[in-house]
Amino acid sequence: MKKSTLLIPLLWVLALPLGAQEQEERQADSLRHAFGRQQVTPTSTRSSAYADTLDTGNPGVKVVLYDNGTYRFVRDLSHMAQDAVFTECWDTRSVNPYRQSPDALPDQFSIWIVDSLDSYCCPYKTTPRSLFGYRHGRRHQGIDLPLSTGTPIAAAFDGKVRISDYVSGYGNLVVLRHANGLETFYAHLSEAKVRSGDWVSAGDIIGLGGSTGRSTGPHLHFETRYRGAAFDPSWLIDFQTGTLRHRLLKVRNWYFNPNQRYVQNVDDEDEIFRTDEEDRVRAEEQAKKDAAARAKAEAAAQKYHTIRSGDTLSGIAKRYRTTVKRICQLNPGLTEKTVLKLGRRIRVR
Repeated sequence: MKKSTLLIPLLWVLALPLGAQEQEERQADSLRHAFGRQQVTPTSTRSSAYADTLDTGNPGVKVVLYDNGTYRFVRDLSHMAQDAVFTECWDTRSVNPYRQSPDALPDQFSIWIVDSLDSYCCPYKTTPRSLFGYRHGRRHQGIDLPLSTGTPIAAAFDGKVRISDYVSGYGNLVVLRHANGLETFYAHLSEAKVRSGDWVSAGDIIGLGGSTGRSTGPHLHFETRYRGAAFDPSWLIDFQTGTLRHRLLKVRNWYFNPNQRYVQNVDDEDEIFRTDEEDRVRAEEQAKKDAAARAKAEAAAQKYHTIRSGDTLSGIAKRYRTTVKRICQLNPGLTEKTVLKLGRRIRVR
């Protein structure tokens, strides 16, 4: 039997080890991310028909057999539906059910976009017309892909339909939630082909392109969000070639800033991550050193006077070339009317 997919560890969102690491961890990390940086071409439509489904040793995974002798591993939908990803903040109307600031997300983290159980398909291959960022003073949280009304729109990844409805501004909108926590938005459709609660596979036709909602002409408005926070879809997909840029997406919190767009030719994100973290650690250490130095300098500059017979605040101030007001500020509870007791030690600088 011919195997049609490559098995890799079924890991979706992981915290990458930062800072100083053991050499073995770095090597494993490097291999994992080297694989994660590989591009993925769109899944081709299967010409073979479904034949059978088999269980595996994992209750959440099935094997689907096709009549041409190929097979692929897929998630068991009944098992998958119980995952918190598909129950937490599940709302069939709200565009952002998470209602949290992007600042609540980690400074940097990684997301497996596709693995051996999931596929990818470019929703629509073309040259984007309107990019992520601000447009006419308004946040444009996705990109616009020009097309003709009635053009079939494909699901980018396997997932579950959260929204399939008319939403102000978006027009006919389909929102898919995926097992890695990402959501993809498909807006201005002339017609939706799926309903909320449906499970779809990458490449399934979920609607037809159109110009409903706030739109000046037929196009697909496509968004990618993580826990409600939008980022430039071009970090994921090269829409001109239709390829998925990486299997593993390394996310930085600043991606969610509407002023930040995809930066081409980022050759070594691992090194960038490490360099950023090392810079942060160095900055924190330097800040601690600077604070300690200031405290030491301030301590060295402090002067004290022990009250002797005949001392007055005005006389002490004149002696140390300061003011009575400043001496009172440096000694809580001390005022111009305070009776000075012999032997009391007061700060004068």
